[in-house]
Amino acid sequence: MSSRPLAVLIGSPGAGKTTVGRALAERLGVDLLDTDAEIERRAGKTVSDIFVEDGEEAFRALEREVVAEALASHPGVVALGGGAILNEQTRADLAGHRVVYLEVEFADAAKRVGLDTARPLLLGNPRARLKALLRERLPIYQSLATLTVSTSEHTPEEAAELIAKELPAAGD
Repeated sequence: MSSRPLAVLIGSPGAGKTTVGRALAERLGVDLLDTDAEIERRAGKTVSDIFVEDGEEAFRALEREVVAEALASHPGVVALGGGAILNEQTRADLAGHRVVYLEVEFADAAKRVGLDTARPLLLGNPRARLKALLRERLPIYQSLATLTVSTSEHTPEEAAELIAKELPAAGD
């Protein structure tokens, strides 16, 4: 079995990376590695607590480490945190991977994220912050993607099916 991810999911907060990732991993019979969940496991605290107690820089350093390891060795599906792609080395590491950009309309992302204060980068005015994040990151997501799937137009299961159809058969 490959020691690299079968697919790497990227997208904004509320795009459904974890939800689609679970559905895709189940469909493929592999594990999902959600980098935010792995960061929380390693740090022993939530992403929000890392931001508050240690700062964004500490979070991004741990995120970089977790993402690099996942891209190098996780044989299943990897769901990156929305901001992981801001790191230049992470963007370079994504070259050669099957990178799936989960595209979401602002209104859908806003509904899914809501006023979720567990998302530290959306504190203050979540709708305005989300809109700014989407605008800032969109060109990066698009430039990294080898496949784009709308999670506004498809259920998580439909999105997983579309992605699975685009992946090479086992052994390719």
